[in-house]
Amino acid sequence: MNEQQRKESTQVNPSDKKSDKDYSQYFQAVYMPPSLKDAKKRGKEEVKYDGFSIPEEYRAMGQGKKFYIRTYGCQMNEHDTEVMAGIFMALGYEPTDGVEDANVILLNTCAIRENAENKVFGELGHLKTLKKRRPDLLLGVCGCMSQEESVVNRILKVHPFVDMIFGTHNIHRLPSILHEAYMSKEMVVEVWSKEGDVIENLPKVRKGNIKAWVNIMYGCDKFCTYCIVPYTRGKERSRRPEEIIQEVRHLASQGYKEITLLGQNVNAYGKDFEDIEYGLAHLMDEISKIDIPRLRFTTSHPRDFDDHLIEVLAKGGNLLDHIHLPVQSGSTDILKIMARKYSREHYLDLVRKIKEAMPNASLTTDIIVGFPNETEEQFEETLSLYREVEFDSAYTFIYSPREGTPAAKMEDNVPMEVKKERLQRLNALVNETSAKKLKEYEGKTVDVLVEGESKNNPDVLAGYTEKSKLVNFKAPKSSIGQIVKVKITKAKTWTLNGEMVEEAVEVN
Repeated sequence: MNEQQRKESTQVNPSDKKSDKDYSQYFQAVYMPPSLKDAKKRGKEEVKYDGFSIPEEYRAMGQGKKFYIRTYGCQMNEHDTEVMAGIFMALGYEPTDGVEDANVILLNTCAIRENAENKVFGELGHLKTLKKRRPDLLLGVCGCMSQEESVVNRILKVHPFVDMIFGTHNIHRLPSILHEAYMSKEMVVEVWSKEGDVIENLPKVRKGNIKAWVNIMYGCDKFCTYCIVPYTRGKERSRRPEEIIQEVRHLASQGYKEITLLGQNVNAYGKDFEDIEYGLAHLMDEISKIDIPRLRFTTSHPRDFDDHLIEVLAKGGNLLDHIHLPVQSGSTDILKIMARKYSREHYLDLVRKIKEAMPNASLTTDIIVGFPNETEEQFEETLSLYREVEFDSAYTFIYSPREGTPAAKMEDNVPMEVKKERLQRLNALVNETSAKKLKEYEGKTVDVLVEGESKNNPDVLAGYTEKSKLVNFKAPKSSIGQIVKVKITKAKTWTLNGEMVEEAVEVN
């Protein structure tokens, strides 16, 4: 640990009696709370690239011990969990499916909405009993919530039995954090205000061997007024293309059938490079030449979706034409308050370009209802945009203010009953459009990547089409992990039923 890291990492005795004021002063020393002004200055800070290694003295730390990680939130959190699981296993720990026999429990948290935070605090309440029964158990909170000053203050005051708190920028320091927690028997808090460097060669334990996430960049510089992510994940930092390509080649050699390139704002990839002109389109063009049947990316920002990317995606092949393109609102006025930096007209023009280049493209989106000052007319603009684009589906949310964001200072002046009513109307449209889109599949034959047994019936297999439609059908278990031809017999609101007509698709 270098001197700067020592300044931003410390141990806290949970039995210490501190006032609220004391906690505040302590955390000012550890890291600064989210600041829009300070965060926007981040671009001048240098990002370093380094490799991961486990110090020799920690290599047997986990012998005879088990770990459990509970993950909340987005694909990035899921991928972070894969990395932490890889580190645990490199330390000699074994995974377990339950908390009862775990020696270390981590809650990998999400801060995007209040409900996600409430789930974590509820889980901490449940784990308190287990911690009392097994005082040698190590309990940690990591992920995005750990980057919020108010959250860590609350854990210190209300949940002092937690042993470790660490943030999103220093996952690679897990061996040292565990060591400190074992040795000190005091709460170890390590939260860095500066973004972590780009660390390569991190071990990973991926879920299954069919689909894989590959992180290509970290952070977000967009600063939408409602979003906490630029504070919890830091500035945009891109991995070098050669490192990403090497990782994808390795996954291809292991037989993976689908790769999803990940980033908080994935199509801003490469904009931070100063030595080369290289963006997401260049990366996808290169990766498309690797023997991977399916290649996706998520999540993209309309502002950074350029013509070059559309041109590359239009080549088809293993570049899938299912695009998740969050719009958030159909009203230009609301988009302006959200600081999305595009208008309704710009978004619709982008959709037009995509559909002209890829006539069969499938579009999905994110929408927030009840944002401060949203009028009925503005909400109707969202509905009309949805009808015009004809999204295949959408993730819909009621606005939830996040402390530390500019929107949290705005008057939350849309009554909750109005928010719920608007969400209900929006969801009705989403369901209606989804059912209509899926109905078009009846009688057609599609390629399905078989992922395993259906959650509801072990005699039925389930998999996804190239456009991420869930298909249930009967087939031999040997089909799992393969791409098969399935004729769709029935469309439901969100899923498809079918019959397998061919066991595998040859992919060149």
